[in-house]
Amino acid sequence: MANSFYSSDPAEEAVDEVARPDIEWIPSMKTYQDRVQHLQALYPNRRTTVPYGWPAQINTARAWTGSDFNDEHDYIIHLGPEDIAEIEFGLSHFKSYDGLGPDDVNHNTFPLPSLCSRLVEASQIIHDGRGFVVLRGLEPDRYTSFDNILIYLGITSYIAEKRGMQDFDGRMILHIQAVAEDVKKHGAMPNSPYVARAQPFHTDLCDVLGMYALNVAAYGGESYLASSATIYNELARARPDIIEVLAKDDWIFDEFWQGQYHTRPLLYNFETHGPGFQFSRRPLTGSHFSPHHPSVPAMTELQAEALDTVYFLAKHHAVEVRLQPGDMLLFNNFAMLHARSGFTDDASEGRQRHMLRLWLRNEQRMWKTPRELERISWECYGDHEWRQNSVWDIEASPPELRVKHRRASCA
Repeated sequence: MANSFYSSDPAEEAVDEVARPDIEWIPSMKTYQDRVQHLQALYPNRRTTVPYGWPAQINTARAWTGSDFNDEHDYIIHLGPEDIAEIEFGLSHFKSYDGLGPDDVNHNTFPLPSLCSRLVEASQIIHDGRGFVVLRGLEPDRYTSFDNILIYLGITSYIAEKRGMQDFDGRMILHIQAVAEDVKKHGAMPNSPYVARAQPFHTDLCDVLGMYALNVAAYGGESYLASSATIYNELARARPDIIEVLAKDDWIFDEFWQGQYHTRPLLYNFETHGPGFQFSRRPLTGSHFSPHHPSVPAMTELQAEALDTVYFLAKHHAVEVRLQPGDMLLFNNFAMLHARSGFTDDASEGRQRHMLRLWLRNEQRMWKTPRELERISWECYGDHEWRQNSVWDIEASPPELRVKHRRASCA
């Protein structure tokens, strides 16, 4: 049954003896090719048309490949001196109120009367166009940590005004930076937002994802975006059987909490918008820094093939986005997958990657939530007791918290 939930008693030092497919968090092309060849011999007569109710092709602006962009100026919105002055006036206006905090930033408290129309256009691009924009022109070093957060919230409130919680402790913003060693300690390793390792293609748990680059790494740390529509079109053309596998509700998502897991699809047919993904690899494959609990069942070989097919199609069609300090990258989480390369910081040169992440929703333009994602949507955006205790970490996020809770790293 879709979105079913299971749990088991915690096991100390449990050994995972479940027979699982040979699949890794960041996949191996050789392993993938061997699996494709093996399954082709086992199942020679698989589906040759898309499942009933699914489109044969997505023909919209969000169906692009990386080579469609001549250069970064195709997706960058430049903020000029007049725009920066207006943003700084909006910041001053907000701070003129007594007793307001980040939760209070909105159109009224942070006015941007001239820039507003360009930000509304950016929202249209994110929801109904190619799916992503980069805002460039800010200089984060000119502002305090708190002011940078207020500026971020003020600008994005015109693109997608509702903010989502990013963990069960009520965190509303996440600092993505390498603040922990990538080594195993006490049976666990730090999660990906807090180390410099690469992250494979995935989606987060939100509608719109925002990343504000306070600083960038000395080497690496590039972002990659891949169109879910293009991935779907490739599958519909060459492997419609995989669409059937991805759309089934029997995918097992490890919650990394005392053996709990739930099941749901990876691919959804969004009303009026068509197919889009919602998944991350880590709950499906496990990883070296968060292995599966032994009571969590294994995925099938057909699922492993489908999951890696999506990854390699995303990698083939991705656009590389090199962020500069002050850039804000905003994109439709349902319209694309994203990934990140590994990176190296250099403190002596002041080059230490630091991103601020927001989970956002535009309640007028939002894609209608599929039934199977209603729980996730409610946990992120719902008006419940967690939101009453919202937490705004100003300088950094405590990495240990996200290792211990069910909604941990997205990747």
